[in-house]
Amino acid sequence: MVAWDLAAGEEQHPETLPHPSVNAIFEKDKSCLFGVPLGKFTRTLEGRSHVFGVKFASGMFRPFLGYSVARITNRPKPLAEIFGEEIGALDTLLTSEAPLEELFAAANRFFVPRIPAPDDKAELAHRLVHSILDDRDLLTVDDLVWNSGLNKRALQRLFSEYVGVSPKWVIRRYRLHEAIERLQTGELIDFADLATDLGYFDQAHLINDFKSMLGYTPGEFQKMR
Repeated sequence: MVAWDLAAGEEQHPETLPHPSVNAIFEKDKSCLFGVPLGKFTRTLEGRSHVFGVKFASGMFRPFLGYSVARITNRPKPLAEIFGEEIGALDTLLTSEAPLEELFAAANRFFVPRIPAPDDKAELAHRLVHSILDDRDLLTVDDLVWNSGLNKRALQRLFSEYVGVSPKWVIRRYRLHEAIERLQTGELIDFADLATDLGYFDQAHLINDFKSMLGYTPGEFQKMR
């Protein structure tokens, strides 16, 4: 949950680089389900309000959805389309000024009974996404093929159906997360070495990838920090 209370005329513009997850977002008059965002998420905050979010584990939303998660990638969907009209009461409560503990309890009451039956492919997709996050030496799709025991085509089908994006995209996203962590330390960074560490062909490839995703180069990001 994120809440803000800003003075008249004041604005904030937070940016995040989201994980490859589907999110249910509850906000007054703006609630929706949102597929995996392909770029950074930028939001203008003003006045007084809050957002309550439910992030579904990567790879695990396919059983809720009933069809390929790739069909909602980077797209909002009405919550009722996925969870039925009964989610309207939850939306009303989660966008109210009720105590935080009450909001958490209400979300659990709604979602926990609706958790689908176990799905082996969902579990596998979830495990593979986390292997990319946890193993920083996993830099290419071929590395993931070796790690998973699946052939490349089967791996791509699994990720499209259950994660909503390709394995290459997930690897790229998490290596950019790592680049951001390194840049946020304030230490002097050799971008050529950083590119090599993250599995990029060269420094220019890293810079172009970083800028295409975030809107500025690593050097510009470091100066902003």
